[in-house]
Amino acid sequence: MVIGTADLPDPDGPEDRPAPAGNPGWLNDDELAFVRGRIPVLYVEAVPVRLDGLGKIIEVGLLLRSTSDGHLTRAFVSGRVRFGEPLREALYRHLENDLGPMAFPQMPTSLMPAQVAEYFPMPGISQFVDERQHAVSLVYVVPVTGSCDPRQDALEVTWMSPEDALAADTINEFPGGRGALLRQVLSSVGC
Repeated sequence: MVIGTADLPDPDGPEDRPAPAGNPGWLNDDELAFVRGRIPVLYVEAVPVRLDGLGKIIEVGLLLRSTSDGHLTRAFVSGRVRFGEPLREALYRHLENDLGPMAFPQMPTSLMPAQVAEYFPMPGISQFVDERQHAVSLVYVVPVTGSCDPRQDALEVTWMSPEDALAADTINEFPGGRGALLRQVLSSVGC
């Protein structure tokens, strides 16, 4: 099978900033399915937070999404890293796509993730499951100082205390083991 590149999305559309001209990192649905079935795909995920004046996390922002079958779930800001795209740019792109351009994320000075998660399409190999693919995700905690107006398929950003974000009811709203991942990520930053 020969993999070409799909047409780039409309650069003015809300769905994504297009890859630079000549960048083969944009795949159509068939090409993406082909790749997902053969190699792990790299993702970045972000847990947006608000800090007090001393740098302590006082709120955690969690996305609320609706699945194709009508269920409401919690989610992180997340998305694929494109071929040739630096991690910092991928992280910023997905933060802006999911939270809106006025979120004003404070990008980390170091790209050391808070956690690394490995998702598998079949349960039992890891605690993290993504039925579409084998994926490796670098997970970051990113302070946000502006107002968030969710875009893409997010219905809202819910800001809650770290204690409420880690409550069993909230953790159970995450699919594929991501509730456990939230516990690990927030634990790594002292929550």
